[in-house]
Amino acid sequence: MIRVVIAEDQKMLLGALATLIELEGDITVVGKAYNGEDAVKLVKELKPDICIMDIEMPTKSGLDAAEELKGSGCKVIILTTFARPGYFDRAVKAGVYGYLLKDSPSEELAGSMRSVMAGRRIYAPELIDVAFTEVNPLTERENEVLTLMADGKNTKEIASELFLKTGTVRNYISVILDKLNVGNRIEAIKNFKEKGWFK
Repeated sequence: MIRVVIAEDQKMLLGALATLIELEGDITVVGKAYNGEDAVKLVKELKPDICIMDIEMPTKSGLDAAEELKGSGCKVIILTTFARPGYFDRAVKAGVYGYLLKDSPSEELAGSMRSVMAGRRIYAPELIDVAFTEVNPLTERENEVLTLMADGKNTKEIASELFLKTGTVRNYISVILDKLNVGNRIEAIKNFKEKGWFK
């Protein structure tokens, strides 16, 4: 019997997923969580074979939880509506065994769980295309600058926090806008967020 924990913040969807999974004769739901933090606790407590995890959840995202569960023995499958290259890249680095989209047929989920238990990794085909065509163009330092911009910090505050000169920060911002092919900071933040590249 494949033992599963499901983490999903939308209660109706969580209930529907659990019901669908329970229809499978060889799979049982042993725990349900409404956020990533509770999912990590349940996995540590119940030691399931698989944790099906949404990404955007309160208190701790599914990606943060997956990173925390790496090496725990529980195989994480991300089930989300977001086919974002940044999310997919981060999920792969966290060692997830599957990354599926919620608009996939329900029988695909059960089949994917069985494949994962057999040692395979299952990724939605549309994600593979996205992952190879859309790579985060920013350096680590540029990522830091953009993250601080997204936190509402101005040039002077960013310079102070990163121990840089304001002119250097202005240069970084100019390069960021150029690399993301946008006209201003707001567009840069929006573009970066849509791609799922913020940590």
